[in-house]
Amino acid sequence: MTRERDWEPLYKTGGIALVAMAGIIIIQMFVFMTAPPPYEGSALDWFELFRANHLIGLVNFEVLMVVYVILSLLPTLALSVLHREASPSFVAIYLALSLVGVMSFIVARPAFEMLSISNGYAASTTDAQRAAFLAAGETLLATFHGMAFQVSYVLGSLSGLIISLIMLKANLFGRTTAWLRIASSVCDFGLYVPVVGLYISLFSVFFLLAWNILVARRLFQLAR
Repeated sequence: MTRERDWEPLYKTGGIALVAMAGIIIIQMFVFMTAPPPYEGSALDWFELFRANHLIGLVNFEVLMVVYVILSLLPTLALSVLHREASPSFVAIYLALSLVGVMSFIVARPAFEMLSISNGYAASTTDAQRAAFLAAGETLLATFHGMAFQVSYVLGSLSGLIISLIMLKANLFGRTTAWLRIASSVCDFGLYVPVVGLYISLFSVFFLLAWNILVARRLFQLAR
């Protein structure tokens, strides 16, 4: 039978992953504020951004968030193990939604493909070549904003809501931590509110940042 001490390395790596995730959020916010991405622009606008600075272009196309969601699998597993007895059925649902959400987000963020197409456009010598690269860029932008992203966004919010409700029941992390994740998930859905939705969804980032830090601290305590 598995002893609780056998899970301590998972708790520790989950905490480390959460610290790294908090760092990614801060870096992503800084880049967004200092070099705003052309979210409403065309593929040509993105090509110009990539041409000016490859690294800024990749960050604005959310390559760091791909790293974020991959890292999130570690604390997801740690939280699932910790709460497996409190609500086994909902923990299984939480795991499934999280995994599908991560896979969908990776598909929705073809950052290096966009960089490659941008370089191809810059190297083009004929109008036909430039038109072909522009068409390919618009296809990637459609993926960026399309179904895969919407699926990952909704499933990520739902999985966060599920684990926070389980955390309230088990009370291993404290009610404040659980309510921060609930607030983050609720604000996520503000994205779909007309006009002011984007501003509402931004609050979810701050709640999520605080949640990451608190959960990381608790996982380190459990690992010791």
